[in-house]
Amino acid sequence: MTSTYSPAHRRRAVRLPSSVNELLPGRNASRQPLLRMAVWMVPALVVGLAGFQRRWMSDDAYIYVRTVRQILAGNGPVFNAGERVESSTGTLWQWLLAAAGLARVDLATAAVYGGLLLTAAGFALAGLGALRLHGNRAVLPLGSLVLLALPPVWDFATSGLETGLATCWIAGAWLALTTRAQSLATSLLLGLGPLVRPDLGIVSVVFLGAQWLLARPSRQGTLAGVAVAGALPGTYEIFRAGYYGHLVPLPAVAKEASQSLWERGLGYLGDFSGPYLLWLPALFIAAAVLPSRGQRTERATAPFGHSSPGRSRLLAALAPVVAGLLCWAYVIKVGGDFMHGRMLLPGMLLMLLPVFVVPVTRASALAAVGVGTWAVVCAGWLRIPYEGQMGPAGIADEHGVYALRNADAHPVHHTFAGAPWHLAHALEVQQAERTGAPTLLLGGHDSMAANSPSVTATYVVLGWNGAVVPLDGAALDPIGLAYPLAAHTQRVDGGRVGHDKHLPAAWLAADRGDAADLPSGLDPAHVNAARHALRCGPLADLQAATRDPLTPGRFLRNLAGSWARTSFRFPSDPVTAERELCRGN
Repeated sequence: MTSTYSPAHRRRAVRLPSSVNELLPGRNASRQPLLRMAVWMVPALVVGLAGFQRRWMSDDAYIYVRTVRQILAGNGPVFNAGERVESSTGTLWQWLLAAAGLARVDLATAAVYGGLLLTAAGFALAGLGALRLHGNRAVLPLGSLVLLALPPVWDFATSGLETGLATCWIAGAWLALTTRAQSLATSLLLGLGPLVRPDLGIVSVVFLGAQWLLARPSRQGTLAGVAVAGALPGTYEIFRAGYYGHLVPLPAVAKEASQSLWERGLGYLGDFSGPYLLWLPALFIAAAVLPSRGQRTERATAPFGHSSPGRSRLLAALAPVVAGLLCWAYVIKVGGDFMHGRMLLPGMLLMLLPVFVVPVTRASALAAVGVGTWAVVCAGWLRIPYEGQMGPAGIADEHGVYALRNADAHPVHHTFAGAPWHLAHALEVQQAERTGAPTLLLGGHDSMAANSPSVTATYVVLGWNGAVVPLDGAALDPIGLAYPLAAHTQRVDGGRVGHDKHLPAAWLAADRGDAADLPSGLDPAHVNAARHALRCGPLADLQAATRDPLTPGRFLRNLAGSWARTSFRFPSDPVTAERELCRGN
């Protein structure tokens, strides 16, 4: 393949590396093969071992599993048959699991161990990128020690979520940036961020900007690079808007990913940085890096791009740091997350990539000793004060919580043997299914006849609900991760982060229940108001966008209305919603 992402005066064929040795800089790399292999392989092996020792499956990962089961059953990439909802935040991860399912691999096993392998691969790629950055010089580990010491890194090496894929993509994209900045294949890889996770689009933009500065392409090359980078995410965004009627996955709507909750976000950062004393390794790393700024940079044996070697190294080092800081700023802006440390891990990895390993100097050696001492203490003793529980700010030690609730140190296949209330929900669903009659389980209210083919059940633990409700039924949640009606309600003040939407049962009865079979405890006036509001204005459009047959006309209407539909919110109180939505009707 001939690359067009290069200056007009130096167009040439792009040859991808044929071996790992080509990625390791310098003609004399073979003089220290064992040392260099240890630098990039040992962290990968250690994180693989630590992740295996803490292997588990989060409930949110079972949200992916149900969607993949629907794909394999022929119902499309939806959570519930008959309602087009994108409940999977990581698009690529969803389709990788679907590929595993086609190969008849157990989906939970594929999610846990696939994530572990990708995490280990990401650490190996990070080490290779750092070796590439620092040229043919003796190096020692530094940033890798910080990551390896943190319990959240061990926990989310598995979990069944897309974190392992994000780790691998971030490290692989950076390695490509430092190795083949001129290649269109690199542009394609750098552009995949929004498909790994929507917020990683920040990383794509920063890395693509760095690629342009490194390669300095012609106008034609720039256009080609932009087109290649945007081809897959752009095509999928058009599909998303036309198929689902939204511009983002539904969890981003439910969690209000565009709003600002800086104070809560700073609390999330403190919950992560405080228990592990992260300021301490940060000081050691700064002490090692800052003195080297004035030192003469060794000339590269193989340049990053067409800039000078020193400038190229500076750009390649700054790009992940800038991307990481922006990722952290975004996470803090939206209020953080309910899983301890999880959403800050990609940004931390990015900021540590340039110092994953560092050239040997007196300052770096002292810093490595300091960070290494901290790492031993952190790995052995530093822990959050709410291990196995939910903290006072609503942030949870998810791994510990699910280990306790499943009465299993490695809860890959959830049984909730240690959580009888979850077992009671599964039993209720099974009993309703055995009756053979369409049943709506409202949770806290008597059941009623449903307008769906099978069991419809609402439960706040959505992954578990999706595991026990049959595929021809409907597994709903009052938060809105997979239920558009709940996702588009207005946020409840003071709610738990990521769980601050709540759809009252009256809406469920109006939307999914038989009007002639209203259970006691529900206010008929509220149910009637909700039923009327569902036929009015933007709420009626939302229902049609997700439930009408997908004709070409419906696809185009979904596409045209996706911006307004994504931003639409309505009061959760049915009477207030009816008054606002049905004026004049």
